[in-house]
Amino acid sequence: MKIIENKIFDEERALYGQKDIHVSNCLFQGEADGESAFKECRSVEVDNCRFYLRYPFWHDDGLKISDSEMYETCRAPLWYSEHIHICNSEMHGVKALRECSDVKLENCDIISPEFGWSVDGITANNCSAEGEYMFMRSSDLHFSNFKMKGKYSFQYIEDAYFENCDFDTKDAFWHAKNIYVKNCTINGEYLAWYCENVTFESCTIIGTQPLCYCKGLRLINCEMTDTDFAFEKSEVEASITSPVVSIKNPLFGTISVPSVDEIIIDEDWAKGVVEITKK
Repeated sequence: MKIIENKIFDEERALYGQKDIHVSNCLFQGEADGESAFKECRSVEVDNCRFYLRYPFWHDDGLKISDSEMYETCRAPLWYSEHIHICNSEMHGVKALRECSDVKLENCDIISPEFGWSVDGITANNCSAEGEYMFMRSSDLHFSNFKMKGKYSFQYIEDAYFENCDFDTKDAFWHAKNIYVKNCTINGEYLAWYCENVTFESCTIIGTQPLCYCKGLRLINCEMTDTDFAFEKSEVEASITSPVVSIKNPLFGTISVPSVDEIIIDEDWAKGVVEITKK
């Protein structure tokens, strides 16, 4: 590999079309204010670099980025790229990952509105994230030990597995399909409306009006806190281990719960059954 180190780049397309390069301890900043430093590159390794300029990694194939920082001014740093591994790095620019495939994130700190849109194949371990509309319309996700704060997360995603995660996020998992969530805490209003074939196992669900208008919904040994008007117009099979404030008009299925303050059945189409397990 060609080694490039200890340099400052500020020109437009500074390393355009390069391949088989290792870039170390470099700074992407300067008066020229150039964009797209690594556009159309192949087999690139980057470590201990700092990025202030826009759109550095577009249309790339084979990226390894470690111990690096993408600052707030580094807008949309990764688009239309594939085979990406990012570890021990900060990603703080808006729209930081879009239209990419085969992405692995490890030990990263993410502060980025509209992060991770339309990504096909993303694995994330031991990361923290903050932002709105994260991971919209992405597919084939596998997350573990992931901590996230924001609104409108994981909407329209498909084929995903989440384990040991902590999500503080309103309107999460709307229109999601084929999702398994295990040993996670999800704190936020209006969880997973309009979702299809979603399972929550051994999870803690917190917040008002969760899990409405769902198809093929399953809850396995889940705890629900401050949840009212749950399961409205949903097809659901649920075993719940804690009291629920209220359940409203489940469409079909059986909900087992130790106690519920109020069961609201005021529609003829509401055929769901609520079983009280604690006598």
